[in-house]
Amino acid sequence: MSFNISLSGLNAAQKDLDTTSNNIANVNTIGFKESRAEFADVYSNSLFTNSKTNVGSGVATAQVAQQFHQGSLQFTNNALDLAINGNGMFVTISEFGSQDYNYTRAGAFKLNDDNFMVDSQGNYLMALPVNDDGSVSSVSLSTTQPVQIPQTAGQPQMTAVVDVSVNVNAGDITHDPANFDPTDPTTYNNATSVTVYDSLGEPHIMTQYFVKPPGGALNNNNQWLTFFTMDDKPVNIGDAGGASTNGTWDQDTNGDGVADTAGIAAQNAAGHTAAVVSFDDTGNFLNTNPTMIQTVALGTTGAGVIGPGADGTQRVEIRMDNPTQYASKFEVTKLKQDGSTVGRLTNVEVAADGLISATYSNGTEVPLGKVALARFANEQGLTQQGNTSWKQSQASGEALLGEPNTGTFGAINSAALEQSNTDLTTELVDLISAQRNFQANSRALDIANQLQQNILQIR
Repeated sequence: MSFNISLSGLNAAQKDLDTTSNNIANVNTIGFKESRAEFADVYSNSLFTNSKTNVGSGVATAQVAQQFHQGSLQFTNNALDLAINGNGMFVTISEFGSQDYNYTRAGAFKLNDDNFMVDSQGNYLMALPVNDDGSVSSVSLSTTQPVQIPQTAGQPQMTAVVDVSVNVNAGDITHDPANFDPTDPTTYNNATSVTVYDSLGEPHIMTQYFVKPPGGALNNNNQWLTFFTMDDKPVNIGDAGGASTNGTWDQDTNGDGVADTAGIAAQNAAGHTAAVVSFDDTGNFLNTNPTMIQTVALGTTGAGVIGPGADGTQRVEIRMDNPTQYASKFEVTKLKQDGSTVGRLTNVEVAADGLISATYSNGTEVPLGKVALARFANEQGLTQQGNTSWKQSQASGEALLGEPNTGTFGAINSAALEQSNTDLTTELVDLISAQRNFQANSRALDIANQLQQNILQIR
């Protein structure tokens, strides 16, 4: 009996040594969860056994239980490195369409050759589908999908409207519009530029020039002219039907407040037409002439600034959004357009709530999905698979899915990795303890052997 008891003690000590050694070996393994060898005594009893004098039969390994407490975070420079600060596990699959889910705390993800987020074994990270505003549309394991980050975003959108708001200086000097020359800064007061796009996504620079004409103050109303060029080529103002037209400005040459030259054509000597912007005597915006400022067609039959292949009928409407004429310097307070080119991937961000967003060179930000987190009623019941991943089992219970940073689920830390939760100091102490335990059981076995030898030598 004593032999068996000592042998069980040796086996238990060896199991403790193995568990401790494995913890130490994985002290630098990302997402590793340490294990603890748990033992139980062996006690045999029967109906006619005297329990008061019965001796136990040794020790047995009850379980090697994994400890899922939080590991410390190691911060990196890779936005695709993810760490969970709190409860939950990442969900991965090994191939498309598979429902054989793996669960892990190791968040060292990267992009494969198809731009899917995968771990070092090529398993796909699963995410919850989201709407355009980033809200989750369904929280279910069956609706999760691999995360793919497109390199480009959207189709080109040609510019249709440019919104402009400026303040022109009421005290500026005047210029004769007939002398306007976009290459000569002395022929205009101010200018501002915006990038617009044709139907192919090709960028073009549209510049708006402001000219304060002489005698442009009638009945306390102040008038300015605005010319346009695109890629340094003159662009005339046209009506919606396509016929060339331009606004007119009223000239008061003697300063009596009455127009003595009415309806002077708003164009320069070369016939470059302009629009007229009018203000009242408090500097507030009144109107424009024409009411809708729209360029002529930009193709070869119009302004000739758009090359072959693009939509030559494109026109750009310029909306003057409450400009002002105050006694202060020229200032652009609003300048935006509604066109875009094809966007190239410039950045990927993962928020604390798990929302994965891609930013593109055209200013587009696209929500791609929200990292799915799973938790279990009994994490220690999970089945280890190696590569710091687990599978659910009957002992663990069904996976419960949720969004990061909600309820009992932890937050996502981007550009961070969860280190092994192994405490090296504790493991080294346990190693010494297991060694002493092994030595003690070896000594007990040796003494039992000596006693048996003594009995065998009795004659």
